[in-house]
Amino acid sequence: MTRNPIVKVLSTMHTRQVRCLLMGGQACVLYGAAEFSRDTDFVVLADRSNFSRLLSAMSDLKAESIAVPPPELKYLLKGHALHFRCRHPDVPGFRVDVMTKMRGVEDFRKLWKRRSTLVMESGMRAEVLSIPDLVQAKKTQRDKDWPMIRRLLEVHYIQNVGKADKKKVEFWLKEMRTPALLIEAAGRFPCEARALVGRRRVLSAALRGDAKKVEKILLQEELEARKRDRAYWEPLRRELELLRHTASAESGVPAPLAVREKRSRYGSKKPG
Repeated sequence: MTRNPIVKVLSTMHTRQVRCLLMGGQACVLYGAAEFSRDTDFVVLADRSNFSRLLSAMSDLKAESIAVPPPELKYLLKGHALHFRCRHPDVPGFRVDVMTKMRGVEDFRKLWKRRSTLVMESGMRAEVLSIPDLVQAKKTQRDKDWPMIRRLLEVHYIQNVGKADKKKVEFWLKEMRTPALLIEAAGRFPCEARALVGRRRVLSAALRGDAKKVEKILLQEELEARKRDRAYWEPLRRELELLRHTASAESGVPAPLAVREKRSRYGSKKPG
C-alpha cells in the first residue's frame, strides 16, 4: 500500500480528467486542521460526461459500489452521496465518497471558481474546496464536524490575521467558533463587528468581551444548524431506506447497512 493512499486516488482522478474538488477530512488535513482521515470525499460536477469519467476512475481503482444508492447520475442529482470501496493493491480498502449537492453549499461551478490548489508533500497538486465553502459543507448534524469547523477557522485566522482584508475579516466574524479568538477578532476589527451584529447576534457579546455569553450563543448556533441539517436530509434518508428495502427484496439478501460508528450526512450510521 502506498504511504499516502490519497495520492493514488487523486492521481487517478487527474488522469481520468474528473472535474472534482477534495473536501471532508482529507481537505482538512491539507489545510492543517486535522492530522488524519480514513476516507476521501469529493464534490463533483454532475453531468453525463464527467460522471462517465468518474466511473472510469473508480474502475481504475477497482472500486466497488457499497450500500445504496447504486452509482447512477440520477441519485447524485437528487442529492445523495455515492460510496465506493477501493480494491486496487495500492489502496486496498480505501473509501471514496462522492456528492454534488450539500445543504447551504452553492453549485459546483461556483465552488470550482473559488477552489484552492494545494501542493502535497509528494508534489501532487490537489484541487480543494475553499475554506469558506468547506466550513459551510461541514455544518452538519455530525458531532465530528463542529470541532473541525472550529479548527479550520483557527488555522485560517492565525495564518492570515496579519494580512487581513475585508473579505477575510467578514468571514472570521461571521463564522469564528472559538470564543477567545472571536472576542479578539471583534476587538481588533470593531467597526466591522458592529456592522455585522444584526446578522450574527454573538458579535454583540464578543464586542463586550463576555466569554460566557459568547460560548452560550455559539452552542445555540450549533444546535440550530444541526436541526436544519436533520430536516434537510430527512427526505433523502427516507428515500435511502426505501432503496435498501427494495434492493433487499429483489435480491433476497439484506442490503448493506451501516456498520461503523461514523454517522453519515443522513443522520444514520455511515455504510462501512
